Amino acid sequence: MLSPPPTLSHRMKIAVARPSPCPSSPPPAGIAVAVTSRPLRLGKWLPVTQELSFRKFIEQSDLLEELKYDFNEKAELRHTETHRPFVFNYYKNVLERNSKRYQALGHLLEQYIYELLEKVCKLQKVYIPPEADKEPRSFFFMSERALTNHHSALLVLLQDRGVFRAGQWSQQAVIHHGLQHGSQIPCIQMALQAHYDVIVLNPNDNFVDLQTEKEWKGLLTQNVESSSRKMVQTENFLSLQQSLQCIPKRCSNTPEEHMAYIWDYFISKAEGKDVAFIVHGYGGLVFMDLLVRRKWEVMSKVYAVALIDSEHHVGHQLGSDIQLLAWIKHHCREWVTSPKPLDKPAATVLKKEFPMVSAGTEKHNLAPSSSLQSIFKYFRKALKAKAAINFSRVPIVTRSSTKRKQSA
Repeated sequence: MLSPPPTLSHRMKIAVARPSPCPSSPPPAGIAVAVTSRPLRLGKWLPVTQELSFRKFIEQSDLLEELKYDFNEKAELRHTETHRPFVFNYYKNVLERNSKRYQALGHLLEQYIYELLEKVCKLQKVYIPPEADKEPRSFFFMSERALTNHHSALLVLLQDRGVFRAGQWSQQAVIHHGLQHGSQIPCIQMALQAHYDVIVLNPNDNFVDLQTEKEWKGLLTQNVESSSRKMVQTENFLSLQQSLQCIPKRCSNTPEEHMAYIWDYFISKAEGKDVAFIVHGYGGLVFMDLLVRRKWEVMSKVYAVALIDSEHHVGHQLGSDIQLLAWIKHHCREWVTSPKPLDKPAATVLKKEFPMVSAGTEKHNLAPSSSLQSIFKYFRKALKAKAAINFSRVPIVTRSSTKRKQSA
């Protein structure tokens, strides 16, 4: 791979060390750790260097002229020359070509965020199913000791449905509002700082399009070809029609199947772990599907679920199951889009099965970043409550009970 020229990202000089995801002195099991109430700033979670520059991905593609963009010091996507936000209408009023250019940008962002998950958050990329190395397969990310560290809780991130992949709450929010709002990286870093282990699901990675994959590989090559050939490749890509050569990925054909597989073969195997979920949009429906399918396992392992503007339907999914209805009432809370300030009650007549509060925004794709601080406070209280209940169930040994045992 060719190294980018030394002039790339010369304006970026922030390089802050990442907090260790595995602190030397983890808190005792069942004890929650306070989360700072101050929002994370860019330098706290994203060391912006030449090696981690989004511009590097653009340089290695054949869309250098069409996509002159990079992230600035505030993690906002800006044009490298005009410093203006992303403009969709690059080809004047040619919708199809502009749409293909937007798709190309989305694909490059996808690959860039995968790299940030591994290099900044230090998460491991895990392919599923592990034995299917000769066929198209999906993957997800998790921290190194997610399944073995019994001294920490486990946080699972389940995104909304869409064209975006693991590490993103919303591709649109990444492009128009920046990584701070559209990516899951601030959430992951906050979890690591609070001594959680993390699993980042990839529920939208359901199939491989052979024709599109071929085009991506042609575009994302080193810039060693002639400019005329690159122009032809770009033209071909931007006029590409939707392909029908789609191959489903085994064990990840749907978001529900992806979730169930990772629960069965990974999350459920983590013995002694307290599990929390953050689910956004359609992810709420996927979690409720898991709750119905793995009722007793989920109810015994999961201590809290933060739903964000969820698409679940309790009546259709849970029916009249008294045990499930009682469980979600005590273990779920939803942050919904609302004009009300953050955390103000926002229950509706149609949805009142568990507490509902305002996410502090009326925009669906900004709800995760807007409610993040509140969600971690909720987790802290829920974990303390669980620890208190577990402590109250521990039998107290007295002298009288000891005498009874000895006489028996």
